[in-house]
Amino acid sequence: MRAQLKDILLLTSWREIAMTYFKKSSSWLYHKLDGIDSNGGFTPEEARQLQQALYDISDRIRRAADQIK
Repeated sequence: MRAQLKDILLLTSWREIAMTYFKKSSSWLYHKLDGIDSNGGFTPEEARQLQQALYDISDRIRRAADQIK
């Protein structure tokens, strides 16, 4: 998963994503990203949840950018 997200890894607060969208710790999310948890990474449900979180963040960024005049 980390390779798929390489373009945004340094631009994103993974701690905030873990807490806001998963109600988990940042270490939980980092283990998922690295595929070193007991499941070997994200379950299909967790991957969809991450996808939706990134969609939400991108929508929020776009709305903020649209406010700039």
